[in-house]
Amino acid sequence: MANFTPDFTWLKKRPLCFLGFGFGSGLAPIAPGTFGTLPALPIAFFLYLIGISGWWLAVLSMVLFIWGIKICNHTERELGIQDYGGIVWDEIVAMLLVLAFMPFRWDWWLAAFVLFRLFDAIKPWPIKWLDARIHGGFGIMLDDTVAALFTILILKITAWLII
Repeated sequence: MANFTPDFTWLKKRPLCFLGFGFGSGLAPIAPGTFGTLPALPIAFFLYLIGISGWWLAVLSMVLFIWGIKICNHTERELGIQDYGGIVWDEIVAMLLVLAFMPFRWDWWLAAFVLFRLFDAIKPWPIKWLDARIHGGFGIMLDDTVAALFTILILKITAWLII
């Protein structure tokens, strides 16, 4: 399927792939990872409004990580393409994890978004190492989760230094 390009019609027939593609956001023709991260923002906003934040959001992120292994495995299988760029469930889940540890303020969320996307795109060690060696749904989910942990660490250090 080297010449296959998924579209919204293809996703509508495959509910797990629809999730894998971040409700369709992974279909973006450029920067699908960045567009795929965006759904995490309104999802987190809604969850914060109904009282799911902090450690509860982190726990939810871990549950979504485990489901994400299945979602991403299934989506890869359906596509016939390994680690396809449009599979963005991992970005959504990782961003939710980052936001679980950020103040509920637009400036922190913007910084978290930008820094997470930077780590996910540049893939410093060990993210690049993990990405190259661990495949399938677990590999897809793992490298973004490590990028999320880097983001949390850097922003927490920054907060500690400026407060």
